[in-house]
Amino acid sequence: MISFRSLAVAVSLVAAAVPALADNPQFQGADPHAMMIDGEMWVFPTGGPSGSWSADRFGAFSSRDLKTWRPRGELIRRDQIPWIGADGAPEHFLWAPGVATRGGKWYLYYSVGPQNPTPSRIGVAVADRPEGPYRDSGRPLVTGGQGFEAIDPMVFIDPRTDTAYLYAGGSAGARLRVWQLTPDMVGLAREVPVATPPHFTEGAFMHERDGTYYLSYSHGRFNAADYSVHYATASSPTGPWRYRGAILTSDRRHKGPGHHSFVRTPAGEWLIVYHRWENPRGPAPFSGERQVAVDRVRYSRDGRILAVRMTDAKGAPALLF
Repeated sequence: MISFRSLAVAVSLVAAAVPALADNPQFQGADPHAMMIDGEMWVFPTGGPSGSWSADRFGAFSSRDLKTWRPRGELIRRDQIPWIGADGAPEHFLWAPGVATRGGKWYLYYSVGPQNPTPSRIGVAVADRPEGPYRDSGRPLVTGGQGFEAIDPMVFIDPRTDTAYLYAGGSAGARLRVWQLTPDMVGLAREVPVATPPHFTEGAFMHERDGTYYLSYSHGRFNAADYSVHYATASSPTGPWRYRGAILTSDRRHKGPGHHSFVRTPAGEWLIVYHRWENPRGPAPFSGERQVAVDRVRYSRDGRILAVRMTDAKGAPALLF
């Protein structure tokens, strides 16, 4: 029988053998949604390399080598969302964007908060190009309440059925909800009942590989060392989920990795793009700015995701997509 300690050592040795592929961290920012567009990796984050965390607008950044990032301009500003002040709350913030494309159009989904004193909401805006400009749909897509926090939208289009699903929710209520979107991508066709998987806090992401659907998500407090990425698998994009454990956790130098996305390069290599705290001083709650990093993802023969080793090597070979 293999002991837990032996298994842990084996996993660490496999992780240690994976070389750095980029000069991590990449840039200042959080909640990165990454995707490949025309041979470049695009990242749509909260904040970004141009300055400190911004609560009133979204930008995008692209790179061919994970070394040099090209600013793609402003996607949308808070003052361009006409319904944002309709709840009467004294202030509003934008965070955690998610992007999808269909039929030659681009769709930007985003969180509007905070949750108190009024419910958080999720909006959607449409553009002709990934860099925008995006035009808000004119109304919130989802509104929180009754213990549900409408945050962290992610849209997944099932390659087998071409059905578009919206995943959202988390934090205080720690509840996951899923909807099927209307064909125009700016409305809800119906809610799909799903179970909230074990250790779910927020930041759901869905990807599919070889017929298996991987629901990954963040666990813990965003500004503490227990923030981490866990995952579950299913034979459909809506479950039922089989919990598989944690794949990205704090180490001695990097704390609180999470709110991630998976992206597959044209060469077929899978990467995880996430934010983390770089060697924060003192105990949690951590303060300052989070940093975006990119690392390799490895799968076992039976489809499990192996533990991800966070890297920060400088002078790593440029990755040309």
